[in-house]
Amino acid sequence: MATKLLSANCTVFKCLKTFQSSLPRGFSTGVASLGSVNLKGRSFLTLKDFSSDEIKRLLWVSRDLKHRIKHEKQYLPLLQGKSIAMIFEKRSTRTRMSTETGFALLGGHPCFLTSQDIHLGVNESSTDTARVLSGLCDIVLARVYSHSTLEELVKEGSIPIINGLSDLYHPIQILADFLTLQEHYGSLSGLTVSWIGDGNNVLHSFMMTAAKLGVHLKIATPKGYEPDRSVIQEAQRLSKEHGTQLILTSDPMEAAHGSNVLVTDTWVSMGQEEEKKKRLIDFGGYQITMKTGSVAKPDWTFLHCLPRKMEEVDDQVFYSSRSLVFPEAENRKWTIMGLMVSLLTDYSPQIPMLKF
Repeated sequence: MATKLLSANCTVFKCLKTFQSSLPRGFSTGVASLGSVNLKGRSFLTLKDFSSDEIKRLLWVSRDLKHRIKHEKQYLPLLQGKSIAMIFEKRSTRTRMSTETGFALLGGHPCFLTSQDIHLGVNESSTDTARVLSGLCDIVLARVYSHSTLEELVKEGSIPIINGLSDLYHPIQILADFLTLQEHYGSLSGLTVSWIGDGNNVLHSFMMTAAKLGVHLKIATPKGYEPDRSVIQEAQRLSKEHGTQLILTSDPMEAAHGSNVLVTDTWVSMGQEEEKKKRLIDFGGYQITMKTGSVAKPDWTFLHCLPRKMEEVDDQVFYSSRSLVFPEAENRKWTIMGLMVSLLTDYSPQIPMLKF
């Protein structure tokens, strides 16, 4: 009997080793301490409202879906019978395609609504819109000009609301960025990310997230283009709480020094076109080039949420092997899928949790 048990245990051990070797880099087969985290029914306006474990759980679910659907070719109709209203005051390639195709891939029905399709805040108040949509669909993703529009939708609605972008935050972009870095480096804790550019909504979301994942953040913005003061104060608090570095400067080379990741974004966002000429002058010297990377760590990589302009980063960096921009763009799909599944279901990842 003892011999038979030993043989059975050896067989299980061999199967486990085979399973472990088949997993993508960065997976941990330890105890799933994040398994008790449940986000069903929550809204997602800013990562400021989410704890370290909750963000890690979202990344874990996203990587799980990517592994099962893309690599294992599994069909997972987790959102069958559900619908999403996608409100777009501002156009987008990645947000629309990732959400629409991702929701459909999971068996749900996406409804795309532009300013010409919906009366949001014009012929119908945001309050009434929120209440109407709460009875017609299961979740809303809204890409809006004012963050206050999202807050009103949450206040008056009874279904989860996702921030697809606002003037203050762009949290779904940051989930994709950190999943991309986790896949590339194997883990996140201890990495240094350097933001070189405008103190905008994408940066604000980085600032609300980095410390919670053990990531150091160095920020270079021209004078007059610094992040929002209240966001800086919260980021400083988070950095102190989690034992990470937060550095703000106006010198791009200082920010890039010793960094693992160089990040930038557009210098002229939608709605800022009249400021373009002045902004191009004020951001002189902020283009990311191989010279910028020369002071970073040997393994440095580059991120950009797209669309990209030549003045922000040159072709030599953008199309180099150091650039992760296209995997980053693809991961917009897997992370929005992971987010929607987490907010609408009790789904538990089937693969071991990520290393962080």
